[in-house]
Amino acid sequence: MSRMSLKDRLKQGLFLLDGAMGTELIARGIQPGTCNDYLNVESPDIVFDIHCAYLRAGSDAILTNTFGANKYALARHGLAERAEQINRAGAQIAWQAAREISNRKSQVSNFGRYVLGDIGPSGDFLQPLGNLQPEQLKVAFAEQAQGLLAGGVDGFIIETMTALDEAEIAIEAVKSVCGHLPVLASMAFDKAASDFRTMMGVNVPLAVAKMVSLGVDAVGFNCGTLTLDEYIELAGKYVPAARVLSNDVIIFAEPNAGKPQLAGDQAVYSVSPEDFAAAAERIHLAGVNIIGGCCGTSPEHIAAVSKRLRN
Repeated sequence: MSRMSLKDRLKQGLFLLDGAMGTELIARGIQPGTCNDYLNVESPDIVFDIHCAYLRAGSDAILTNTFGANKYALARHGLAERAEQINRAGAQIAWQAAREISNRKSQVSNFGRYVLGDIGPSGDFLQPLGNLQPEQLKVAFAEQAQGLLAGGVDGFIIETMTALDEAEIAIEAVKSVCGHLPVLASMAFDKAASDFRTMMGVNVPLAVAKMVSLGVDAVGFNCGTLTLDEYIELAGKYVPAARVLSNDVIIFAEPNAGKPQLAGDQAVYSVSPEDFAAAAERIHLAGVNIIGGCCGTSPEHIAAVSKRLRN
C-alpha cells in the first residue's frame, strides 16, 4: 500500500510532530555554541539517533536539523557557503530515520512517517530596521528549500517567526521552489498584558490572517516565553482567529516545556512529560490537531503526548 501524501494526512485529525533538537544534542555531549546544523555533515549519527528517538516516541513527522541553516545564520559560524550541503544532508538523515522506523511494525498509525524541512528566521532584520534586503533574503530561503527538497522532504515548516515581512518572504521562497508540497508556518508569541504578540508586535488575528492569505497548509504558534497555561490560552485565541477565515484552516502548536528558569547562564525547563501531555490535551481539545514540542521538550514528552491523546 502506498503512503498517503502529507497534504492528505494533515487533514486526517491528530498528527504529532517531534520535540526539541538543541537540548537533545547537548544531552549527547554537543557543546552550547556549536553550529548544530553543521552536525548534519560532521556528526550525522547523533542527529539520526535523535530523529529515531522521536519516531519511536510516536512522532508522525520529524523536523530536519536545519532550523538555522540559512546563509545568514550560518555566516556567524563561517559556513554561509555550505547552506545547500547542510540542508540536503539534514533532509537525507531525517528521511533515512523515517524510512527505517516506518519499515518496522508501527503501533502508532498506518500512515507511515514524514519529514518536514525546518526553516527558521535569519536572525537579522530587514530594511529599514536592519541591513537585509527582501530579495536577498528570499534567495537565501530559496537556497535552503532547494537543499531540503533535494534531500527528500515531504513538506516544510517555517517556524519561530516574529516579523510578518520575514515570514512572508520565507513562505514565498519555499513556494517558488516547490509549490506542490505542503507548507506549515508559525510565529512565536509572548504575553503582552491580556493579549499575545510577537517580539515585533504582531498579534494573533494579524498573524493568522496574513499566513492564511499566503496559502499555507497549516498555521500555528511555537516557542516564545509562555507558561503552559498561557499556551492553552493562546490556543483559545488562535483557533477562533482561524475559524473566522475558514473552517478548513489547520492549526498546529509546538509549545516549549513551559517557561524556562535561569540556572547560571543556562535555561532550564522543568515541566514533566505528564504535565506537558496534559497541556497538549487541552490545546488539542481547543481545536489544534497538529501538536509537537519546542524548547526543552524531549522524546519522553512526545511519548507522553502520544499515549494520552491516542488513548
